[in-house]
Amino acid sequence: MAETLLTALAVFLRIIANPAENVFQKQLTVRGTHPLLVNFLTYALLSCVCFAMAFNTKWDGLPTQFWMYSVLGGMAGALGNGFLVRALQRGDLSVLGPINSYKSVIGVLFGIFLLGEIPNRWGILGITLIICGSYFVLDTTPEKFPGKLLQKPEIQYRLWAMVLTAIEAVFVKKIILASSTLLAFMSWCFFGAAFSLLLLFVYRLDIRKEVARVERRDFGTYLYLLVCMGTMQLTTNYAFAHMAVGYALSLFQLSTLVSVLLGYRIFQEGDMRKKLAGSILMIAGSVVIILL
Repeated sequence: MAETLLTALAVFLRIIANPAENVFQKQLTVRGTHPLLVNFLTYALLSCVCFAMAFNTKWDGLPTQFWMYSVLGGMAGALGNGFLVRALQRGDLSVLGPINSYKSVIGVLFGIFLLGEIPNRWGILGITLIICGSYFVLDTTPEKFPGKLLQKPEIQYRLWAMVLTAIEAVFVKKIILASSTLLAFMSWCFFGAAFSLLLLFVYRLDIRKEVARVERRDFGTYLYLLVCMGTMQLTTNYAFAHMAVGYALSLFQLSTLVSVLLGYRIFQEGDMRKKLAGSILMIAGSVVIILL
């Protein structure tokens, strides 16, 4: 009973933390901070928090699988989060959030082949409802779906982010199985920081120039971003440790409704009726997965 309540609490906190994290990422990029720098600084600052715990960890006793999946997960996570921040810089939060609903489908597919997690018929029904709900939300865009919508850079960035972070989720589950939820979190921070730093060099970003653009008013936003992102990943790891990845990713799509409301409240985004209708349909899919 206690484990069920803790898992439910973890899912709830993750649902709130993820869209809040997206808000702070969007605010930083709208103010002029380069998306890849936001990506790197978030991982790097979280890594600094983990250093104290890292000294008390026996890293040499961890299995080879831990290191292999940490590298693969770090690559997928750094790239995926980089694409996500670039998408948020250009697109509406209330549209980009619901697109993430397809992550559960990708997570289920990779979970079948890499983890042996086979969804039952109710799980498939719930995922189908989530996908159908996303069509209502995407129908609010001038380009409709799919049509010209897929040609927009922010949509392409979001789709890449979705695919990469869904793959990352499977690798994170593998890391948890080879160690623990806390070690998986530290691995996520350290390897995410390393590969997001590599991205800065690949894109030949002038790091000194970009860091100089960070203003004093951004410090508080970065602090909130760290709290949200840390909470998001810790609760994600806990949920993955106690349930199938595909189902967990489906439940996380309840954050879609939060994304739509935050997009309206903070960034004055429109077409709320269709977006809310689609979000409610997606929530119904999540409820099917929870109850059945």
